[in-house]
Amino acid sequence: MKWDPAKYIRFGDHRSRPFFDLTDRIHADRPAMVVDLGCGPGNLTAALAERWPGAQVVGLDSSAEMLAKAAPLAAEVRSLTFERADIAGWMPSPETDVVVSNAALQWVPGHRELMRTWLEALRPGAWFAVQVPGNFNAPSHSLMRELAASDRWAAKLGGVLRGGESVGEPGDYLEILLDAGFAADAWETSYQQVLQGPDPVLEWVRGTALRPVVGVLGDDDAKRFEAEYAAVLRDAYPQGVHGTVFPFRRVFAVGRKAG
Repeated sequence: MKWDPAKYIRFGDHRSRPFFDLTDRIHADRPAMVVDLGCGPGNLTAALAERWPGAQVVGLDSSAEMLAKAAPLAAEVRSLTFERADIAGWMPSPETDVVVSNAALQWVPGHRELMRTWLEALRPGAWFAVQVPGNFNAPSHSLMRELAASDRWAAKLGGVLRGGESVGEPGDYLEILLDAGFAADAWETSYQQVLQGPDPVLEWVRGTALRPVVGVLGDDDAKRFEAEYAAVLRDAYPQGVHGTVFPFRRVFAVGRKAG
């Protein structure tokens, strides 16, 4: 399943705002090692290197396309590196002071159990910050699943899309952090995003949630699916005089390990 960095960053301002709302709650002073799990095209990871110039900042991602986009940033900043890795197989080193995961763990089945393992391994004083989309039951996603489960598409798309079980609620992440001995904060925010242009919600999900569908369909079928999906999205998200309002709920949790 390939990522398209250009599509992902098309709505860069909307996608980056939750990252800064998350990382603003990290109060690490002089971390030595900062890790960004699921760094994508690397622009936000570079912001971590700018914030903590004395730290070694490492961005991890499984997408070769995303890392190719990120590579020039590492060439400009000596303390910034990017590595290809599967989040599910990662473990913090003893030197890790800050771990950030922004809009990535929803792609990792069982990530809450992984979190418990990571939190246990982090040293006292380390910070952990996570943000995941909380909109799996919003029309943008539920309509996609309904269409995929219809008679026309079920044979090709059965089991491809995950639902609300993909992520937890704020209280779930809070409990995981507290159980691991972290002083923690968890919250949610629903951003009222105003998108412009024709079929903007379709354009948004093309960069993220629609990728599994496109990944298993041929070009012709993908175009037909998108056309049907776009029609129901227009009803769910009508264009207004100021653009198309696309509510987007996000779930956040930040904690510092005691000691």
